[in-house]
Amino acid sequence: MPLDQLHEVERQQQEKGEMSFFEHISELRKHILRAALAIVVIGITAFVNIKYIFEVWILGPKHDWFPTYRILCGLSDKMGLGTTMCFTPTNFELDTREMGEILMQYLYVSFWLGVVCSFPYILWEVWRFISPGLHEHERRASRGVIFVCTLLFFVGVMFGYFVIAPFSISFLTSISIEGVKVSPSLDSYVTYMTMFTIPTGIIFEMPIAAWFLAKIGLLGPAAMRAYRRHAVVVLLIIAAVITPPDVVSQTLVAIPLYALYELSIAVAARVSKKRELALNNEQKRLSDKN
Repeated sequence: MPLDQLHEVERQQQEKGEMSFFEHISELRKHILRAALAIVVIGITAFVNIKYIFEVWILGPKHDWFPTYRILCGLSDKMGLGTTMCFTPTNFELDTREMGEILMQYLYVSFWLGVVCSFPYILWEVWRFISPGLHEHERRASRGVIFVCTLLFFVGVMFGYFVIAPFSISFLTSISIEGVKVSPSLDSYVTYMTMFTIPTGIIFEMPIAAWFLAKIGLLGPAAMRAYRRHAVVVLLIIAAVITPPDVVSQTLVAIPLYALYELSIAVAARVSKKRELALNNEQKRLSDKN
């Protein structure tokens, strides 16, 4: 459909009045189905190439050729520190405990790759559902939010994959007991890799949440600064929940979380300032009118 015809259809729908509850449900179902279809298509594509994905991407952090290990070792050499910053994971093999475990992990990884890769489209479908209910100035103010949300999500996923995963795997596999062989199950390894990446991507959306709450007046920079110490405790708890039970992983997550919290304060301060300015201008306009 041409763009001008699409705008004409939207205009006609607005002239008809607000949709009923069941019309909203029907419209929501369409958006959910399209988002689910995108996940399925990308998931099937990932499943077709799943062996390559597993060997190169999923199992990458357990090998010494992983980029993080090589980059840190190269930096250590250039800084004249020798091999101080060099580290690699302990050599270990993955085992399967149940029949069909490999197939189930193939399906599990394919599904989550479908969710991650289709994240921008899912956001787009969410925006298409809620945007008709927004005023024109609200739409203008929300311009670019999909791009920022997508960027923050992928930055979080990449941070979990290239930073948290190699450090955590190296640390966890280095802990050993004499006479005990380190051979985790494939299920536990894939579960840990999921915990390292997807929750981190979601947590990186913190500035967007602060922007939205400040936009509607539920959160301000003063409150965030006043409860900074409480927020640090909450962030440490979140880091402990979304990471394996080791100090290294929790620290690697807690540091960027605190940086995101400070960034969220700056975002809330800017939004609150604009909101107060708009309210003052509106009050001045009404007083001049009276």
